[in-house]
Amino acid sequence: MQHKVIDTKEVVIRFTGDSGDGMQLTGSLFADASALYGNEVSTFPDFPAEIRAPQGTVSGVSGFQVNIGSGEIRTPGDYCDVLVAMNPAALKANAKWAKPTASIILDSDTFDEKGIKKAGFKTDDPITELKLEDRHIIFAPITTLTKESLKDSGLDPKSIIRSKNIFTLGICYYMFNRPMGTTEEYLDKKFRKKPELADANKKALKDGFNYAGNVHAIPNTYKVQPAKLEKGVYRNINGNQATAWGLLAASEKSGIPLFCGSYPITPATSILEELALRKDLNVKTLQCEDEIAGICTSIGAAYAGNLAVTTTSGPGLSLKSEALGLAVMTELPIVVVNVQRGGPSTGIPTKTEQTDLNQALYGRNGECPIAIIAAHSPSHCFDAAFYSAKYALEHMMPVMLLTEGFLGNGSEPWKIPSMKDFPEIKAPVITESEETPFWPFKRDSEKLARRWALPGTPGLEHRVGGLEKNNDGTVSSDPLVHERMVGERAEKVARLANYIPDLEVIGDDSGEVLVVGWGGTYGHLYTAVKELHNEGKSVSLAHFDYILPLPKNTADIFSKFKKIIVCELNSGQFANYLRTQHQQFQYHQKNKVQGQPFIVKEIVDAVNAIL
Repeated sequence: MQHKVIDTKEVVIRFTGDSGDGMQLTGSLFADASALYGNEVSTFPDFPAEIRAPQGTVSGVSGFQVNIGSGEIRTPGDYCDVLVAMNPAALKANAKWAKPTASIILDSDTFDEKGIKKAGFKTDDPITELKLEDRHIIFAPITTLTKESLKDSGLDPKSIIRSKNIFTLGICYYMFNRPMGTTEEYLDKKFRKKPELADANKKALKDGFNYAGNVHAIPNTYKVQPAKLEKGVYRNINGNQATAWGLLAASEKSGIPLFCGSYPITPATSILEELALRKDLNVKTLQCEDEIAGICTSIGAAYAGNLAVTTTSGPGLSLKSEALGLAVMTELPIVVVNVQRGGPSTGIPTKTEQTDLNQALYGRNGECPIAIIAAHSPSHCFDAAFYSAKYALEHMMPVMLLTEGFLGNGSEPWKIPSMKDFPEIKAPVITESEETPFWPFKRDSEKLARRWALPGTPGLEHRVGGLEKNNDGTVSSDPLVHERMVGERAEKVARLANYIPDLEVIGDDSGEVLVVGWGGTYGHLYTAVKELHNEGKSVSLAHFDYILPLPKNTADIFSKFKKIIVCELNSGQFANYLRTQHQQFQYHQKNKVQGQPFIVKEIVDAVNAIL
């Protein structure tokens, strides 16, 4: 077979196997090595929804897709150039994502009669059954080769087989000319207390690399040059980690200690875990017994003078709804982070969606609006979290930050910012008051924010709670008082529009079609619009990071386009919301509710259909 070195600007690799095959780690290590090499990187971990699904079955397949490039990379890619499938079930579940020109690496040791039957194939020839004959199929006895590599390592047979993912990683490092040094450093650090495991895995990595270089079954290797990045210090970061760090940055800028009270829930748990590591920054974390306790401890922490945070996903947000109404009523600064997943109810916990928007907008009793911000990429979660905290503190109100499983688990290179580039955060904390007794709900004239009097401050004693109150803090059931306070709380949220940035258009300021999106669809919409623009189509993009309130120039931008299409991973929640806010426009829709991100081609086809 003639060997080709393909010099490409972009290549997509998809690692798949059983949950116990270590594909998430393999993909993460490959992504980290590529990011440190200097490539643009975007990742998409695709976890199975079933807990401990039977080994070798399609329901237990775990995947990790990596897109690396020498230029701008905004998505993990639609279809892969290289597919790694560690067993027949992984091949069956993921063959549809392999390009017609793809190379497919298979562990031939698992393609026996038992494995093929367990995966649900009807014949004993998966390649023919899946119509993959035109792909470059690489049958490699990975399990056998790993055993041979580590036969003198002193490890038990189970530990040796666990290293087959690292052997496979070595094959991929050869195919893509990746440096192995960073992975070897990771292994030394991970197994510093068990150096024999570090040495064994490093040997498996090198032997996999050498196997790929010596065997003549590898048809293509790929050369992806480093990207031309702006000078600075970069690291690979996922959305949940970026969210945690954005909250830490807001705590630093405000000088107010950070508290997080949360209950573990997929896919938001790692935010709590990341914050729990930061005791050195005076962060307090509490893993609560349930979702209600999580937000209630945060309300108490906010009352006591903390930047209070609670993290969750859709089902947990449902449980927090009554207490969130209490946070609105008491007008305390709380950030509620909702990392959205497939629903309703328990739904599909490991899959991504944007189906909580209606709940965020309307999911509380009474007149209860709250500010809503949405992150649009893994690294943007840092900025979104920082500004969520800033607005919560300065406007004395809860703010909800919407991210998604796709963002929380996905990663990309991030230029570490300087804190001097971020604005100061000045919370309206007071230590004395002109009026006696103190009026806790007396507001400033611009933001309508009430003052923040901490417990124990002499002369500033006051009541908070879930009953309606007058501005002086006394409980009141007067109809006119209630109507005035409802109006003031709503107006306070509306006035946030004076402080958020205007909506920007990517592409021409006017034209035939405006693609509209929000949240984690940004990368796919951006890529689709760029592709259409390169074809000479009059298409632009407006992507919303601020949901409630909407940017003040929204109507002005919409008015400059003949057609508007709203693309989102739900049944049309943002489109319907826009109809209530700007009913003078007609909205086309492109919706997807499959627990998966958009494919760029889906957006391109939807836009072409209305052009």
